[in-house]
Amino acid sequence: MVDDPLDNLDRRILHLLHLDARGASDTDIATETDVTGTTVHNRIKELEEQGIIIGYNPEIDYEAAGYPMRVLFICSTDLSDRSKMAEQALGVRGVVNVREMLAGEENLHVEVVAEATSDVKESTEQLHDLGLRIVSSDILAEEHVQPWNHFHQEVAGEDAESPTDIGESEE
Repeated sequence: MVDDPLDNLDRRILHLLHLDARGASDTDIATETDVTGTTVHNRIKELEEQGIIIGYNPEIDYEAAGYPMRVLFICSTDLSDRSKMAEQALGVRGVVNVREMLAGEENLHVEVVAEATSDVKESTEQLHDLGLRIVSSDILAEEHVQPWNHFHQEVAGEDAESPTDIGESEE
């Protein structure tokens, strides 16, 4: 199925993994999806082989880890150099995330974590030395992330206004 590589079971598995990839065993997911653990294991393996699941990353509280400063740099580079510059920016001290924007002047968003302002200054200089023009920078206070619940909604038949808890059984 080229137009839609996912069926409802795949979407449900992805949603459950996104909620808790570390804690969700094949057996736990199987219980939630009414299939066998072997089926879940095989589906996850297929999703990885297809490049739909590209990794499993921990969510880190940088402040608790001793890096209380998080700064978002909005940068500009030539569109033809954007991907190359994004890769190079990943080598800058403290950079944890680089987002390439599709178009426009402010086409690279670079997130840096640091212990102190002196570390942020060093990262700023390194980004500048790469040839990036820093348009603006902001200290991040909080970030709120949630799994894309479209995966879950198609399986559960929910509307976007009233998602249910993942642990509730569907009837």
